[in-house]
Amino acid sequence: MIVFAAGKLSPEQIRQVIRLIQCPVCSLPLKDPYTLPCGGAICKRCLPGPHQRADISFFATSDRLQGIWCPVPGCGKEHAFGDCGPDVAVGRIIDIISAKLGNELDMAPASKVTTHISVKDSWVEAGVPTLRTPEMRSMLVSGGRVLAAYVMAKEGDLEYDAEVTYGPATEDQATCDARLLSALKEGARAEADCQICYALFYDPVTTPCGHTFCRSCLQRVLDHARYCAVCRRPLTIQPVAYPESSSSNQLLTKMITYFWADLLDERRRAVIMERISDGNREYDIAVFICTLSFPSMPTFLHVFEARYRLMIRRALEGDRTFGMVLGSEEGFMKVGTVLRIVNVEFFADGRSLLETVGVSRFRILDHGTLDGYVVAKIEKINDISMAEEEELEAFDIRAGRSRENSVSGEPEPRSTTPPPTALRVPTSHEEIARMPTRDLMEFGKAFVSRMREQSADWLQARRFTIYGECPDDPARFPWWLASMLPVRETEKYRLLSTTSVRERLKICCGWILEWQEATWWFTFAGSKVYRGSPRRPR
Repeated sequence: MIVFAAGKLSPEQIRQVIRLIQCPVCSLPLKDPYTLPCGGAICKRCLPGPHQRADISFFATSDRLQGIWCPVPGCGKEHAFGDCGPDVAVGRIIDIISAKLGNELDMAPASKVTTHISVKDSWVEAGVPTLRTPEMRSMLVSGGRVLAAYVMAKEGDLEYDAEVTYGPATEDQATCDARLLSALKEGARAEADCQICYALFYDPVTTPCGHTFCRSCLQRVLDHARYCAVCRRPLTIQPVAYPESSSSNQLLTKMITYFWADLLDERRRAVIMERISDGNREYDIAVFICTLSFPSMPTFLHVFEARYRLMIRRALEGDRTFGMVLGSEEGFMKVGTVLRIVNVEFFADGRSLLETVGVSRFRILDHGTLDGYVVAKIEKINDISMAEEEELEAFDIRAGRSRENSVSGEPEPRSTTPPPTALRVPTSHEEIARMPTRDLMEFGKAFVSRMREQSADWLQARRFTIYGECPDDPARFPWWLASMLPVRETEKYRLLSTTSVRERLKICCGWILEWQEATWWFTFAGSKVYRGSPRRPR
């Protein structure tokens, strides 16, 4: 990466500043920049036309059923059209730089400074022998070398990857270049700050709604609410847990490295010190060993032990959160749920009743004790992004179709996502594995409706009062069903360590299949009901 610094500028440094504002597809100065999921930025006009995506049903809104093949050099992946949007921060920086370059172009003739610029022949640069006459595009431009490269790009004569040569350098050109680059650097600086930490972007990530944040800042926000901190649009990305699915904003990263390398070094040192400080903290959270809890679902607790009274009081004095894990023969399970205290009622004898709601999941890495209760160092368990959910669904459906075609001997047809049809009821775990995510959800909801019509004991009105009506959101449905259905806790526990909505839906549909086949142990209200030989869902 070429870095801008005070002093005499090399031709490569000058060329780089203009490449920063060029579109890698059309090579013209960026116009209405869009940052794509891969991290590349292109003009809005360079977006290819959308096509219908195949084998996608999870959260199948119109903007996700449409896709584009990425035109950014080196990518070529399929992106959901809904994940491609205008980049607010880059757009503002580009507007500032373009405006200042335009002003400089207007004033350049009065300076009496001129620059001769030529495009290097790509074949000659690559050292490839050729019989053709080298192509030499050149022009004489009023102003310094930076402005000359900008004019050539604006005229469409400077390809994105092309290099240039200049005539003999003069002091007047160097003065013009230094003044212009300083103006660009100072003018754009205010737009390079994160709106969460108000410091220079560090490893910037741009959301589908077009807003950019430091990767770590965005993750902290998403730990509490799955919405953009600026526009409140729902987000599904996991920038820290799965960085490969949340690419850094490549253009903004290059701009920061080029223009503000000294500030970036300071920012990097501050981030490293913060991480060291966090790493030196022995434990992250207090842990209540009691029951299974699930994200977004309520848990009610009667706290009477002295150690947990103290733990809850400290939680109320802090951020009102603590961890909940299920007990086991070894002491407790290693995966649990972070609970946030919503309401608390104290009694005269020190006991309390807590209403809590599940916030997130965690895995215990290490643990100790503090005043009688367990404290733990944890890592959060996050779901994969929506784009990866779609990839997982498409892979399962295509794999199932390939197996079917290999048996029948027919070639695999090209598939597009079909319109909703009558629900196909699965009869095996193999069929569940290759069902569209939408059908898994519908199969689960149909089961709940059928059981409700039959007045099943586990669907009492009191339980609906606690856990709410059956949700339409595929992300919430597995947590709701696990809270309602009288399934063994060891089976419910499997949900907590999953990282995919689709995988949780498949587990739930496996429970339903076993229930319908009457081949499993179920418990309700403390009693056990045997329904044939036990069999673990595959």
